[in-house]
Amino acid sequence: MLVINYPEPGFRLKKENDREWLFDPIRKKWLVLTPEEWVRQNFMKYLTQVMNYPSTLVALEKEIRLGELKKRFDILVYNKDHRPWMIVECKGTDIKLTDETLRQALRYNISMPARFLVITNGHYSFGWEKKDGQLVAIDQLPLWQ
Repeated sequence: MLVINYPEPGFRLKKENDREWLFDPIRKKWLVLTPEEWVRQNFMKYLTQVMNYPSTLVALEKEIRLGELKKRFDILVYNKDHRPWMIVECKGTDIKLTDETLRQALRYNISMPARFLVITNGHYSFGWEKKDGQLVAIDQLPLWQ
């Protein structure tokens, strides 16, 4: 399991029409604050503020194609050559991480082969590195190259 010590959130929040909204500084727009969005935003802050991953090489919730299906990944970190390096699948804090969660990340990995896969629900996070065609569990996120 990965140990993630999240920084203070410090998010811009607002309430409108009985809904809470959060401002996403990466996408530069207001989003409905769902449990999954809370996890995605906190993990993103961890990547950029604690791990020093460049925010310019991180994409959030972009559409990809899996055969005929259209899907959206949560977080994709690119390497310096702008190739997929890490896929992060986020779930709400009340969702258990299961084998199906990992399979979802692996399906995304078909379209965007990345070296690292991470699944998180904010409370628990697990990561793997692809080595010689195998997934090897990691106990910490890789340092930015």
